[in-house]
Amino acid sequence: MKIKRALLIGIVIWIIAILFYSVSYYVPILENKDAQANLVLFVVVIPLVWLGCTFYYKKDLQTHGYLVGQTMLLTAVILDALITVPFFIIPKGGSHFSFFTSLGFWIIAAEFLLVSVLYWYARVYPKTKLLKN
Repeated sequence: MKIKRALLIGIVIWIIAILFYSVSYYVPILENKDAQANLVLFVVVIPLVWLGCTFYYKKDLQTHGYLVGQTMLLTAVILDALITVPFFIIPKGGSHFSFFTSLGFWIIAAEFLLVSVLYWYARVYPKTKLLKN
């Protein structure tokens, strides 16, 4: 596994996701701005992770999508703990506990892993199967 590559892609995914999350507060569509931001994040994570996997698998076809997704997700979680929660959540009255135990966080984390595994089965696994034959 190319850990450095997965970490860098995870950082880029986190940066872009935070930008969309933050901007969504300034475009009022729903009454509940927090729900709107989580919805935007839910939608944005799909193409971001898919694109991140596309970049990762240009150099490595050996690593399962779950491990790649897990590495990128853990990178984003660490950045959330160090940056997102202290600068965005705590000033609004939240805490690390409330952030990491919210259902929205776990749904998006599961989606993150699911997209990376689906990418692996759709785009990488067929190529590795051909290489073995």
